[in-house]
Amino acid sequence: MKLAKSELQQLEEKYSRFFSLSIDLLCIASFDGYFMYLNPVWTKTLGWSTQELLAKPFIEFVHPEDRKSTILAAGKITQSIDATYFENRYLCQDGSYKWLSWNATAFIEEKLIYAVARDITLNKENEIAFQKLIRELEAFKFALNAHSLVAITDKRGRITYANDQFCQVSKYTREELLGQDHRIINSGYHPKEFFDNLWITIKKGKIWKGEIKNKAKDGTFYWVDTLITPMLDSDGNPYQYVSIRTDITQRKLSELALVERSRLSLLSAEISLALSQSGTLAEILQNCTNTISQYLKIAFVCIWTFEGQTNQPELQAGVHCTDITCSALNNSQDFPNHMVLANNIVGLMTQNHQAIFNQELTINHPELLLNSAFSIFRFSAYPLIVEQQLIGIIALFSQQLFSEPTHNLLNWIANNIAVAIDRIWAREELLSRREALLLRLASQIRSSLDLDIILETAVNEIRSLLQIDRCYFISYSAQSSQPSLTITSEARNPNSPNLATMLGTIPQQKSDCFTKILLSQELICIDDINRKPHLDDDMQELLTEFGITAQLVLPVKSNSGEIGAIVCSHCSGDRIWSNSEISLLQAVCDQLAIAIDHAQLYTQSRSATLAAQTQAEKLTTTLYQLQQTQSQLIQHEKMSSLGQLVAGVAHEINNPVNFIHGNLTYAHEYFQELLTLLHLYQQHYPNPEIEIEDFAEKIDLNFITSDLYKLLSSMEMGTTRIREIVLGLRNFSRHDEAEKKQVNIHEGIDNTLLILHHRWKNNGIGLDISIVKEYADLPLIDCYPGQLNQVFMNILTNAIDALEELKVQGKTTTKPQIRIRTEIFDQNFVVIRITDNGGGIPEEVRTRLFDPFFTTKPVGKGTGLGLSISYQIVVEKHGGILKCISEEGQGTEFWIQIPI
Repeated sequence: MKLAKSELQQLEEKYSRFFSLSIDLLCIASFDGYFMYLNPVWTKTLGWSTQELLAKPFIEFVHPEDRKSTILAAGKITQSIDATYFENRYLCQDGSYKWLSWNATAFIEEKLIYAVARDITLNKENEIAFQKLIRELEAFKFALNAHSLVAITDKRGRITYANDQFCQVSKYTREELLGQDHRIINSGYHPKEFFDNLWITIKKGKIWKGEIKNKAKDGTFYWVDTLITPMLDSDGNPYQYVSIRTDITQRKLSELALVERSRLSLLSAEISLALSQSGTLAEILQNCTNTISQYLKIAFVCIWTFEGQTNQPELQAGVHCTDITCSALNNSQDFPNHMVLANNIVGLMTQNHQAIFNQELTINHPELLLNSAFSIFRFSAYPLIVEQQLIGIIALFSQQLFSEPTHNLLNWIANNIAVAIDRIWAREELLSRREALLLRLASQIRSSLDLDIILETAVNEIRSLLQIDRCYFISYSAQSSQPSLTITSEARNPNSPNLATMLGTIPQQKSDCFTKILLSQELICIDDINRKPHLDDDMQELLTEFGITAQLVLPVKSNSGEIGAIVCSHCSGDRIWSNSEISLLQAVCDQLAIAIDHAQLYTQSRSATLAAQTQAEKLTTTLYQLQQTQSQLIQHEKMSSLGQLVAGVAHEINNPVNFIHGNLTYAHEYFQELLTLLHLYQQHYPNPEIEIEDFAEKIDLNFITSDLYKLLSSMEMGTTRIREIVLGLRNFSRHDEAEKKQVNIHEGIDNTLLILHHRWKNNGIGLDISIVKEYADLPLIDCYPGQLNQVFMNILTNAIDALEELKVQGKTTTKPQIRIRTEIFDQNFVVIRITDNGGGIPEEVRTRLFDPFFTTKPVGKGTGLGLSISYQIVVEKHGGILKCISEEGQGTEFWIQIPI
């Protein structure tokens, strides 16, 4: 019995040791829900003490979400003898929960449950995380398939997977895509380098991201935002590539539309700026074509205008573009050969005045193209229309289709260019007519002393030029006791026969207002008498009597004190008097003032002649003396010019002569020493004595030998200079060319500058004038060369005197300069413009420059005949124009215009 008890005790100790050393959580619980026994692993796993675990029902330690399933499992255990497996979460002392997996069996007789639990927290968390990852991947896959184009390719780029979205956007079936590479959807938009860089990136195992333009099966294009991720093997090398794309076609189209709107806005602004600039028609239109080529992708753009009489197109401006650069088309020879293909289309447009938009032209001979890379062009052309009249065409060739906004803008550009062309033509015509009018008036004033003829010409020309109803000249007379106003000349619109004449004296009661205007020399401009509330009553009555609705009054006052006015009036509604018209009429008034002075002088001369008929002999003597005096003055002027000529020649010849003379002494010494050396050689040859060697060393034979050539060259240079000066004197004087002959104007100017070289180059006060020549390609001119050279001499001498005076007075900080420009004017004239940057000429002096005996120089320095004689030579001898353009402080320019 003792032995049996001992064995039983040993067995219990053995089971107790197994119970306490187990790594699992072992327990015995009763059917009432309390633990009966727990091994130490419970405390180690959950952190509770054994007493705390035994004190409470075990269900309180179970997670609230797991209690229901735990109670069901416990009930199942108590009703079966089979082992039951379940899982739940148990509360730890720190508030966390751990997952336990249970295997439990009940001993119903003892009402005890024997259970083994194992901590599976780590595995459970991994399982939960894995399930979550699976769900997220499923969601991600769904999102990708719904919104992205997904493709998988092998390492050689062949497609092994394509989702539905890829097939839908590319228009290819999955069967058509599998086994192909991505060249099947290549649009050709991106260069080869683009894809080379892509492959370099992903082959290195790096992710590539970018935007790609692809081409669908039906030929349409679409944009995708692309992410390509390499899948790497264990060695880090890609074995396949996953491509995820997002369709961004609409965004790209919106971006391109925004860029296009911005570009078109800039283009319209630049065109507006170009059309607002000053310049010739060709310059303005060339700026427009240059601007269009900068903002639109074109092969070329050209603008033609139609010549008025023959209606033939004339190229005004054009630009041709290649892939690299754009260049201007200077003339029809630069025309692209393929423009011939568009002639029929342009001809059609000239008939219907309709624009041509994106007309496709195929070039059968690409070698004829300026840019042979393309054989299909899009041709667009727009008519330039003003008041339903076609005045020109703008045409464009492009490789791409123009959008509708571009088409609308080009229509707008064509309309604005047409208006600008019309405005420039109108301005050129007005300026031409203005110059013609002033030229005719000036010619009449110079050639006629009949004031009535001059006034009749003036009012008729002004009325015709301005297209007004009436123009007249009103004269103020203060000779009698009662001053009076008389309309002496009048021109009326021949298409308005009902216009009553206004010739005659204006009644006293209506002339007070006009008298005040003339005496105050006030310019009166009335665009509409109905909008002039403060108009004088007398003026209002006079205007109403003759049906005048708009009027412009420009007073004229001569140097002799005679007063009058040019009056322009309109009887057909309001009339806006522009600044250019007012400026023209003021210039006419200036000419009329001169005419009045000349006519008055002529009248006074006739009166004096009639009054002196009784003293005919004395008058004859006096006239003879005046002629003699005039001849002497003219001769004095010639001698003055000749004196300047001689002084210049003496100055120029003096330097080279002295140069030669100074070198002759040294030449003589060198020759003498060489002869002496040769003599010694003859005496002591062939073995030279020490005396010869010493002498050769003394005179430096090598130096003499080298310097002799230089000396002779300098002497030759001096003699050449003398010949040039003598030739210049001969060409300048041209005594053997007293008759008209064809000569080179530039030679005369150059010879004059050569004569005056000592004055403009450096005259001892550091003047050093800069001569700037801007010679045009001129033909030979039929003229009197010697006389014309005298004109150049007089004008250049005056310019040098003006610059010299500024230098002496220290009134200038800029380098003195004389600019000489020649050009063809109006195809029948040559113009020589001589400009200096001196102090300019005051207005009161400039108006008298060409008067005989008028001079601003000190006594002894000028006779006052130089410019007067120059005026006679240019105007009377050559039928040209000589005028002075100057403002005080802005320099002076003399304009010499000679018929070709």
